[in-house]
Amino acid sequence: MGAVTDSPAAIFRMPLTALIGVFVLTVCITPVAFGAPWLQVLYVVPVAIAVWVIRTRTVVDRDNVAVHRVLGSEQISWSELEGLRVDERSRVWAVRHGGKELMLPAVRVQDLSVVAAASGGRLPDPLPAGATPPATG
Repeated sequence: MGAVTDSPAAIFRMPLTALIGVFVLTVCITPVAFGAPWLQVLYVVPVAIAVWVIRTRTVVDRDNVAVHRVLGSEQISWSELEGLRVDERSRVWAVRHGGKELMLPAVRVQDLSVVAAASGGRLPDPLPAGATPPATG
C-alpha cells in the first residue's frame, strides 16, 4: 500500500447535459399530457429522471467512499472494503468484507486511476504509469 497523502475528493456523476434529454422528453410529453386531464401524471417521468441525474453520484476521498442515490446514501470506510470488482459492463462495485457488494454509480473502469488517487494511497493504481485504460464498448 502506498503512503497516505492529502488528496482531493473525486466526484463521479452523470453529466448534467443529460438534463437536455429530460427537457426534450418533457416537450414531447406535453401534447399527450394535455390530451386528457389525468394524463398530466406523465410529467412524473421526466421529473423522476431529472432527480436521478442530479442526485445519483459517487464521492471518493481519502477516508471513505460515499454512494448517493435518489433515496438515501451510504458511506463505506476504506477499512470496510475488501476491494473493487468490475463487471462485464465496466461498472465498478465496492466489495465489503463478507462479500456484500455496492455498485458505485457513474464510476467506470477508466476512472479507477482517479479513484486510486482520491483514496490517498489506500487503493493501488490499477494501471502502470503512462498506460491508458482499455477501450470499453
